[in-house]
This record gives sequence, C-alpha cells and structure tokens, in this order.
Amino acid sequence: MPESPRRRRLRASALLAALILPGLGAGCGGSSGPTTLTVLAGSSLTEVFGEIGTAYHQDNPGVRLRFVFGAAPEIADRLSEHDPGDVLVTADRTSMNEAGEYLTGRRRIIAQDSLTIAVGPGNPRRIRGLRDLTRPGLRVVVGAGSVPVGRYTRQVLAKAGLTVRWSSEEIGARAVLDRIRSGEADAGLVYITDLRSAGIAASSVPIPADQNVTVAFPAAALRDGDHKDAANAFLSWLLTPAAQKLFNKYGFVTPSAPQ
Repeated sequence: MPESPRRRRLRASALLAALILPGLGAGCGGSSGPTTLTVLAGSSLTEVFGEIGTAYHQDNPGVRLRFVFGAAPEIADRLSEHDPGDVLVTADRTSMNEAGEYLTGRRRIIAQDSLTIAVGPGNPRRIRGLRDLTRPGLRVVVGAGSVPVGRYTRQVLAKAGLTVRWSSEEIGARAVLDRIRSGEADAGLVYITDLRSAGIAASSVPIPADQNVTVAFPAAALRDGDHKDAANAFLSWLLTPAAQKLFNKYGFVTPSAPQ
C-alpha cells in the first residue's frame, strides 16, 4: 500500500536528524557559533549531499549545512511553512518554477543525470529495453505525472513512441526504486544515480541516448532565508571543480553549460 503522508513526514524527519552534521546545534548560527544553512533537496541527492556537507564545512568552517530531503510533494509542503530554509534544490525546472514565489536570485543547474530501467537483481523478467515494458502481465511502476521523475518518464516513453500500462504511480524516484527492491514491481524508470544507490538490490537496463532525457537539478536561494549571502556562496561553490568532483563520484554529470 502507498505510504501515508504522516508516515512520509516521520521518515523525512528521521532522515533529517540522521544527516545533521556532527556538532550542529538547534540554533541558526550567529555570533556565538557557525551559520547554519538549511538546504531542501530531493531524496535522490541524499548520498552526494551527505559528503558535500562535510566537504563544504571543511572549506568554510563558519558555515554548517543542514539537509531536509524528501519527495517533491514533501518539499513543496515545507516551502509553505514558517522559516522553510535557505536553499532549494529540485530535480527539474518545472518544480523550481512552481516554487518561484519562494525564491530569490538566479537559478543554477548544479548537476545533470538521465534515466535507466530498474529491474530486479539479475533481471529475472529478461527485460531488454523500453519496448519490453509494454508486455502483458509485467508490473511496471512509474513516478506520478506531477513529480519530476514522472514527467521525465513520460517524456522518455513519448520519444520512444510507446504506451505503457503501469501498475502504480509513486511520489518520487526512490519510491519507484523501493517497489523494485521489495519485489512489488518488475520494472520502473529511475535516475541512474538512484539505481547506483541500490547496490545489488536492483539491476539496470540502459536506455539508448536517443530515447533518453537530460535530468537537470536546479538550485536557488529561498526568499525568506536568514542567510542569503551564505546561501549564494554555497550555490556558487556547488559549481566549483571540488564540488563537481563529488557529484561525479556519485554518478551525476557536470552541467554542460553551468548557469
């Protein structure tokens, strides 16, 4: 059964608590301690941002990063709360545009990705490509049409000229991957970097470049953030060679034309 909103919020809160850097207090920084930047980001950035947070603090001892990860609907809910944070990173331009009223300054594409077909370990259903997703009886799961991975999935299927009957729609790429890992689905489209995070719990069937899409991760400062200068400095740092090396380590691609 789909995860309830309350359970998702609890999971997101637990993930946040686990990823606060050591020594980080509950305050927002100031003269008595380091500045704390709260970064809202999609779950697909969990692993790379964990390492980026450590690296950035080493280069900037006066700034600590606190990450809040979640699916697009969860992050959107957070934006409407009091004091939502300082930086927003989404998995597509549409989500960033939808958050436009909460943003300030220019938006920057900090990383890119693409899609792959996630299947069970060893590919037990012998799926060879996108066309196989139309086979009768195959349990295919996709992202909902209102979230980034769902929009990208529909673009890929349209480019391939395919109509796929999926068994369920999920709130994000990690939720799609969870269905594959648990055996509740046979195949689903996820980001390549998400598939890598699954390790041996899932296998991958590549999508040809001419049928694939470029997944863009835009980032921007939040209008009501308490530390706008520090937020913009962090955004600029994400495009430095040091940061891009970490993105590449986790399978992300350096933007062809950084913004």
